[in-house]
Amino acid sequence: MLHLIVSWFVSALALWLVAQIIPGIKVRDFGAALIATIVIAIVNAVAGPVFRFFAWPLIFLTLGLFLLVVNALLLKLASLFTPGFAVHGFFSAVAGSIVLTILNSILRHIVFHTEPSWTTL
Repeated sequence: MLHLIVSWFVSALALWLVAQIIPGIKVRDFGAALIATIVIAIVNAVAGPVFRFFAWPLIFLTLGLFLLVVNALLLKLASLFTPGFAVHGFFSAVAGSIVLTILNSILRHIVFHTEPSWTTL
């Protein structure tokens, strides 16, 4: 249970940092980041598989690069349901999803002392 709570806080910190880095992403405060991480997880769990299923031909043809678009759409969708969290523009959503993934991996490596996810094959 403690691992889940710490993981949630790490994800919220990563989202808050993304909002500081990417100009088109806004998070009102850390409380909004905590709520946004829950909404992002729910959107990824519910809408993510549906988006990926219908986008699989494009994902296949682009050798997976279209997943950047899918993740950006999911991030934008999550912002529509979260007060205090906004994503303005498609390119901000793409950049935000990339930076969020990288920051999340780095912070989890620091906190949990594990290998970053991009090093495991």
